[in-house]
Amino acid sequence: MKLLRAMREPLKYVQGRDATYHFYDEMHYMGKRWLFICSNSGYKACHDALETSFKDHDDYRRYEVFGGLSSKSEIEKMKSIVEEDHIDVVVAVGGGSAVDTAKATAYYTGKHIVIIPTVAATDAPCTGLSVIYNDDGSFNQYLFYPTNPDAVMVDSQVIADAPVRFLIAGMGDALGTYFEGRASYRTESPSLEGTGITRTGMAIAKTCYETLREYGLQAVRSCEEHVVTPALDAIIEANVYMSGVGADNVNCAAAHSFYNGVTSLGGHSADHGCCVAFGTLVQLILEGASKEEFYEVQNFCKEVGLPTTLLKLGITNREDVRTIAKNACVEGETIHNLAGDVTPDELYDAIILADALGQEL
Repeated sequence: MKLLRAMREPLKYVQGRDATYHFYDEMHYMGKRWLFICSNSGYKACHDALETSFKDHDDYRRYEVFGGLSSKSEIEKMKSIVEEDHIDVVVAVGGGSAVDTAKATAYYTGKHIVIIPTVAATDAPCTGLSVIYNDDGSFNQYLFYPTNPDAVMVDSQVIADAPVRFLIAGMGDALGTYFEGRASYRTESPSLEGTGITRTGMAIAKTCYETLREYGLQAVRSCEEHVVTPALDAIIEANVYMSGVGADNVNCAAAHSFYNGVTSLGGHSADHGCCVAFGTLVQLILEGASKEEFYEVQNFCKEVGLPTTLLKLGITNREDVRTIAKNACVEGETIHNLAGDVTPDELYDAIILADALGQEL
């Protein structure tokens, strides 16, 4: 092994029904002055419960509904608030953009960071990076941090009350964790954080996949009915914690490169996790996986409502597939963590076959 093996994860992870009502009890040790960076829906879903958690404590709290994009100017605005209000702890309340904005704000100001995700659509809450955009919405950079968040708190009832499509997309994102990690481990590629991959990281990634298969359908039905069940709690943990910690400590491969290729089309509407799920099927074909394993994953996707065809992603012509394949194979893409190497032609062929098998299903 050429690299030192390492593990990274949030210092604290808290999950359960009405968890936000216990925010102060769980997080009070970090400071006395709090900045909550909220999405619109995050503010509505969590504000009252968070305020209840402080009871009669006189901690300073400021709630800011951010602009909707983790942009450089939005981060600068939040940094100014932290400095002017002498904030001790930055708290993200919302989806991926609120999380990325709060992470960056805390990093640049040297403050504690707590994440309260209001959807389980991605594993961003537990990871040590942010996606930063320019003010016009174009991509700026991946910002990698020296540590993962201080704490992550997930209120299962908030997730149950969110639209079910977010939970399904989160399962798609989590689905790639084991298979991409397995590919990276086989080739001794570095983890997402640039270290050697540990057996512990792989064990978490594998448990993530097993949890999805065991509880995915029940969790979807639970979310549709807005009820918290053991199955829903299991999938929340898989989507947010196992996938996040797993991905950080293993790596991505073809599934996420496929998503990046889709983004090159411009104007696409498919969720990140839905693209990753289909990309996982594509990766299994590239790897020459057994038909038993391929159909196991494909049937899981069908069962929980993840796409198994290109049409479900809004991709309707082969010229777009050529564009996806070309851009998914550019230098630096994680598809090159697969054994051997993958050319655009090979990826194109695998995408077409995955689509054809999906149409048969």
